[in-house]
Amino acid sequence: MIKVGILGAAGYTGGELIRLLLNHPEAEIVFANSESNAGNLVSDVHEGLLGDTELRFTSEMPFDQVDVVFFCFGHGKSEAFLKEHTIPASVKIIDLAQDFRIKGGHDYVYGLPEINKAEIVKAQHIANPGCFATAIQVALLPAAKMGLLTEDVAVNAITGSTGAGQKPGATTHFSWRSDNLSIYKAFSHQHIAEIRQSLTQVQGSLNASIDFIPYRGNFARGIFCTAVVKTKANTEDIVAAYKDFYKDAAFTHYSDKSIDLKQVVNTNKALVHVDCFEGKILITSAIDNLLKGAVGQAVQNMNLLFGIDETAGLRLKASAF
Repeated sequence: MIKVGILGAAGYTGGELIRLLLNHPEAEIVFANSESNAGNLVSDVHEGLLGDTELRFTSEMPFDQVDVVFFCFGHGKSEAFLKEHTIPASVKIIDLAQDFRIKGGHDYVYGLPEINKAEIVKAQHIANPGCFATAIQVALLPAAKMGLLTEDVAVNAITGSTGAGQKPGATTHFSWRSDNLSIYKAFSHQHIAEIRQSLTQVQGSLNASIDFIPYRGNFARGIFCTAVVKTKANTEDIVAAYKDFYKDAAFTHYSDKSIDLKQVVNTNKALVHVDCFEGKILITSAIDNLLKGAVGQAVQNMNLLFGIDETAGLRLKASAF
């Protein structure tokens, strides 16, 4: 069994990670750390786990007892934590924050299996991709492989309220979010840098702008993304390239039909579809922001790190009905 420790276990990502690992055939949770909830039952905070576990949060961090530790911190806290604490070199780290996603000055591998699987299986430390970043990258990577991203790309994506974290805020509480829609961080979202990094890796260079407009949606979970790419490439060639790019992907699938968000919520799937128009293509993608966009992908990376079935613990049915 893979012995697991979780830091920052009381938030949305921590709760979803615990849910997945409790049902993982080859993993065992050794500790779920939360300073503010130490001693409390995990199911008192993550109430959906009532009846599934008697695990309690702890303030302890027995790193010598685990094989891998997941960082479920807010952005900027992982690097600070590592400056103040020592984790044995033998323990693998999967960081869900953005601290190590951009290459340079560290040994973290960017954990997007669709393009980095060979590096992930050999890694000691993984920087798990962001949620918007995952949805946008799976939409655009095959186009980048074809060298089509030569002009500015227009991207719109809408996310559920869980993307803002568990701590209530002005734009997350029900009375504001209900029957509402809003834009935030237009053209300046923090995930743009990692998106450009991956697209450059695949295409070889990227001079075009990624004009990303994020939306807050009136639903709890999921990301639905649209991207418009200008190209004169042949429709059949584009569709064939998308299917070929994802033919061996464990969870990313090309759909011949239009996709919708309910197909992916509560799964680790990413679905992609392309519609071709004269001189441009419309690419749609959909993921669950807490799973393929966070802890589902993190568990997928754990599976790769330890040489087990990539899909272990992740065969989840969409909660469409």
